[in-house]
Amino acid sequence: MAWILLGIAGVLEVVWAFFMKQSDGFTRIIPSVITIVTMIASFGLLSISMKTLPLGTAYTIWTGIGAIGAFAVGVAILGEQANPLRIAAACLIIIGLALMKYASPA
Repeated sequence: MAWILLGIAGVLEVVWAFFMKQSDGFTRIIPSVITIVTMIASFGLLSISMKTLPLGTAYTIWTGIGAIGAFAVGVAILGEQANPLRIAAACLIIIGLALMKYASPA
């Protein structure tokens, strides 16, 4: 169950990062509220997952999901550049996340 909650927390991190960008420096109310609500939910689920999972594993997976998700949203929705070097860097993050998951005792 901790892994599922951690995955949801990671997805919520992507959501709040996207809406933080849309908030235009917290000057737009709806995106700002979505940012804050999803941020609190993401932190809350991360906290619950850390009751079972090691700190280093949980935090690394959470930030990794957020990083890869934000990269994907940036490319797919915001039209950010996806050159070979950025894609390679994203692949390295994914490999690191997989190794962290398999190295975790929980």
